[in-house]
Amino acid sequence: MKLERLMSITYMLLNTEVVSASELAERFGVSQRTIYRDIEAICAAGIPVVSHQGANGGYGIMNEYKMDKSLLSSDDIASLITLLSSTTTVFQDERTHHTIERLKTVQRDTGRPPSLTLDLGSWRAYISHLRMLHAAINAGQLVRFRYVNAKGERQARTVEPVSLVLKFDAWYLYGYCRSRSDYRVFKLTRISELDVLPELFERHRDVHTEEVLSGRSSSQEQVEHAVIRFTGGSLARVLDEFYLDEKTFHADGSLTLTLFNAIDTDWLIEKLLGFGEEAVVLEPPSLRRRMKKKIENMLVRYEEV
Repeated sequence: MKLERLMSITYMLLNTEVVSASELAERFGVSQRTIYRDIEAICAAGIPVVSHQGANGGYGIMNEYKMDKSLLSSDDIASLITLLSSTTTVFQDERTHHTIERLKTVQRDTGRPPSLTLDLGSWRAYISHLRMLHAAINAGQLVRFRYVNAKGERQARTVEPVSLVLKFDAWYLYGYCRSRSDYRVFKLTRISELDVLPELFERHRDVHTEEVLSGRSSSQEQVEHAVIRFTGGSLARVLDEFYLDEKTFHADGSLTLTLFNAIDTDWLIEKLLGFGEEAVVLEPPSLRRRMKKKIENMLVRYEEV
């Protein structure tokens, strides 16, 4: 209860110029002597509370410590609060919660509903992994888990975690894999048996996460471009799953999709097979042959039907 009162007093001081001890005492239902002790505790925590003398005196916080309200618009602050609030639903970070409260002290009431809403809690299926990895990153601790790679192999990995990355519709862990002696990206849906180890580590070198997540790797098969035709009945799925690629809409309702610098053709083939007869590969011939071979191998399993 005392901690909640101290936090409330701090935010109240941030949002006003001067507040008297009697006003604070009445607001929180305690004696003025208790307020004096609370102010001492706030000062001891490093927050610069100053005392103003006179008839209109009281307590306030140094202006240098406050955020200038002119630096951010109401919409800017609302967007920041929305974004930070969504992360607290996943990571339960107390520091982020305090940041939100400080932002609210400079937020002006516009009377409009929020223009932005984010729900990062939709990944509840592996939210425990997110929290464990986030804590390990902040503490600089090693993690160990089993991981299923692109070849379907399930292997043990020991990793120095660097950051968590939300890219498109999936979470990834970026870190230094001791099993491979290099930085790697791990998709959280493929991680199991996750453990945070007591051993601490120091980062080897800086590597940009975006470089790894770009998908550019010399070990993957490169295709200059791929052209796929989709029927009109599949438009919604195509727009959902290939929203960054070039599209050409046709009068009959169909769509032609062009993927430049297509990488990891195994993934693309598996994705296209999910569209069934609603998708047909037009180019390149090598991808058409691989699609045909894949379909023939599938048909062998149904010869007795």
